[in-house]
Amino acid sequence: MNAPAPATGAEGAAPAARLPVLKKRREFLAAARARRQHAESLILQARRRAEGEMEGQGPRIGYTCSKKVGNAVARNRAKRRLRAAAAAVLREAGREGWDYVLIGREGATAARPFPLLLEDLRGALARIHAPKARA
Repeated sequence: MNAPAPATGAEGAAPAARLPVLKKRREFLAAARARRQHAESLILQARRRAEGEMEGQGPRIGYTCSKKVGNAVARNRAKRRLRAAAAAVLREAGREGWDYVLIGREGATAARPFPLLLEDLRGALARIHAPKARA
């Protein structure tokens, strides 16, 4: 018997490379001290990396959900949805040299229809990168 061919991305194209992921606590803490935007289904934290921090690397992403989101199954489902949204949006709207952390929201991240989750992420990114108004 022949083994089935490995699955590829949309329309037979090779799957896109994954975004670099934040793994160290200090990276999450640095993002928590920077900019923040709230959306109905997620919270976005973002910071521009310093000059000496891994230049030439595109946007990096981290995901987190507190126990308020639910048990381990609910938290993992919310994080899977955040990963899928980030893969769809950050390649086009994320900026070179930035770190982003997506935080799941209780009752909203897992329940929100996926197109609206994508809109929430796009809107939060637009607000993060909007020029500051001078008074």
